[in-house]
Amino acid sequence: MTLVLWDIDLTLVDYSGIGRRWYQKALRNLFGVDMRHLPEFPGRTERSLTIELLTAHGMTEDEEYVQRMFAELIRIADEARPDMTRLGRALPGAAEVLATLGGRPDVVQSLVTGNLPELAGYKLAPFGLDRHIDLEIGGYGSISADRHDLVSGAMALAAAKHGREFPASSVVVIGDSPLDMAAGAYHGTVTVGVATGRHSAEELRASGAHAVLPSLADTEAAVAALLRSAA
Repeated sequence: MTLVLWDIDLTLVDYSGIGRRWYQKALRNLFGVDMRHLPEFPGRTERSLTIELLTAHGMTEDEEYVQRMFAELIRIADEARPDMTRLGRALPGAAEVLATLGGRPDVVQSLVTGNLPELAGYKLAPFGLDRHIDLEIGGYGSISADRHDLVSGAMALAAAKHGREFPASSVVVIGDSPLDMAAGAYHGTVTVGVATGRHSAEELRASGAHAVLPSLADTEAAVAALLRSAA
């Protein structure tokens, strides 16, 4: 059985700029400050971004403050839910690849995403991309500042739910950034890059991708790339 762990932003959907806007609102609402430091977002976890922004704007990175930021981000995202189809789009081929893999009894699909669990659902549901993904066993950005912890977390949850181990060779981590590739490589998983984000195919290969796709638009090629190397 193969465990496929998807990144969300710029792999399955494009909500470019929405994270920056949500963090700007959260900082202003909670602390009355305007964002004057913009972190690098691709491949980062919500915990990592929150800690960086809190410290950059003179706040403590204590867990109480982190959780306050998480709660405010969830509240802001929840308010935006009616407008999500206008604020973003599903990337070409995402729905078809998810559905094709979802029809296979030998494949389990979940997430390794820097998003909070609630934000992950809010981003996927408007386009029906959550239908074939088991959100309960995902690795989310609330867990750790280090993305590789999200991979091991998802693998452990999948093993517990399905009553069997998923060896690293049977796990596919797919994403658009070098940090996605590094997180999978840390655990020895199969890594597949999708060059639909801010990084080129060459950058993804250099960061350890076993295969790189220009996009998910070619369903047959995408499914083959995801499953060919998995044991």
